[in-house]
Amino acid sequence: MNETPNQLLTGPPPGASEAELIDWITGLENLKCRAEAIQAEAAVRLDEATRARHTEAGVPARKVGDGVASQIALARRVSPAKGAKLLGLAKILTSEMPHTFALMKAGLFSQWQATILARETACLSLQDRRVIDHELCARTPDGAAPKVVTMGLRQLENTAKKLAITLDQASVVARAASAEKDRRVRVRPAPDTMTWLGAMLPVKDGVAVFAALDQAAKAAQAAGDQRTRGQVMADTLVDRVTGREAGAKPKVEVKIVMTADSLTNTADQPAMVEGYGPVPAAWAREALADAEVFVRRLLTDPAGQLVAMESRSRKAPDGLAEFIAIRDESICRTNGCDAPIRNIDHIERHADGGTTSADNLQGLCERCNQAKESLGWRSRPNPDGSITTITPTGHTYTSPPRDPWRPDPSPLSPAERKLRRVLVEHVLAA
Repeated sequence: MNETPNQLLTGPPPGASEAELIDWITGLENLKCRAEAIQAEAAVRLDEATRARHTEAGVPARKVGDGVASQIALARRVSPAKGAKLLGLAKILTSEMPHTFALMKAGLFSQWQATILARETACLSLQDRRVIDHELCARTPDGAAPKVVTMGLRQLENTAKKLAITLDQASVVARAASAEKDRRVRVRPAPDTMTWLGAMLPVKDGVAVFAALDQAAKAAQAAGDQRTRGQVMADTLVDRVTGREAGAKPKVEVKIVMTADSLTNTADQPAMVEGYGPVPAAWAREALADAEVFVRRLLTDPAGQLVAMESRSRKAPDGLAEFIAIRDESICRTNGCDAPIRNIDHIERHADGGTTSADNLQGLCERCNQAKESLGWRSRPNPDGSITTITPTGHTYTSPPRDPWRPDPSPLSPAERKLRRVLVEHVLAA
């Protein structure tokens, strides 16, 4: 659609078709992203103008720029702390991440997506941050948008983490060690005399706690417990923390997936912790050092894709289901969805002749799995591992393949890395 911003804001005309309404929603989403980019640009210009005025008026150096974040917060109807974060993000985008900012101005990237990239590159040098900005967000030579625009938030976060680990593992490990000092527990009120209890924990502890609660819920439901999964998990948390119910300590499985070379300390390709995402290989090896470890081999082809498995039954066997969940990084395959996988779904319906094989299975959350069964939805697997979904309005969406285990390139020498950074700087200057 070619409507101007003012036309978009008037809303779709009466009698618009379903396809036209989808186009209208897409256009408004693009407009929101562009508006956020313009807000960021305006915030930086406001900061520069305020600082110039303060300097001219003889304001002490430590006070120059004070109040800008609060003005932004008032204008955007958010807290001053949020206003400060928005101003900081705006400065980073306009001065350090030009390709990310360009995607926002083109309406293809949201402020929150940009925040994730800025956050996951915060521990890196300016040069390395710019390398990630270029690799993830630069358009292809033919001008096409990069794959990053189709990623869900968790997939985007995981991709940025993996690149950061690859570029400067020492900084990521140091940041993780420093972050462990911030572990804490918080409680805040919720409606209807309920409370929200939250904990900031090191990843191995947090994932282990959640896995233990999930294990308890599955055991209770298998025994016929009528409580929901969430209710069992909440009750078990209270029982175990308060000592309200004594019992034997269960064995808890935390899955860490990594290459054999990384496990044996001959490579540093990032590992994956199920339910969390990428972690440095050095961290994974340390976490495994004092654990009871069981190794299961999963083979890949030369391109890094996990080798296919097949079953004759309609329902994927447990081994195949686990294989799909690992391949899809435990995140729903629908573009933009970050929910955990709850269903192993046939891409091409089993009733239509679809096979129960890795090539024709995908991990979906409950909502996406239910939506796919609605009238008019179709999907098909593609030879490259991507999945094409066609909605009832005829709009087509392609979910790219996950490739977390693609073999790492040979490590760059210091001279090669320096040359790479110089080339990126040259591209930015041009």
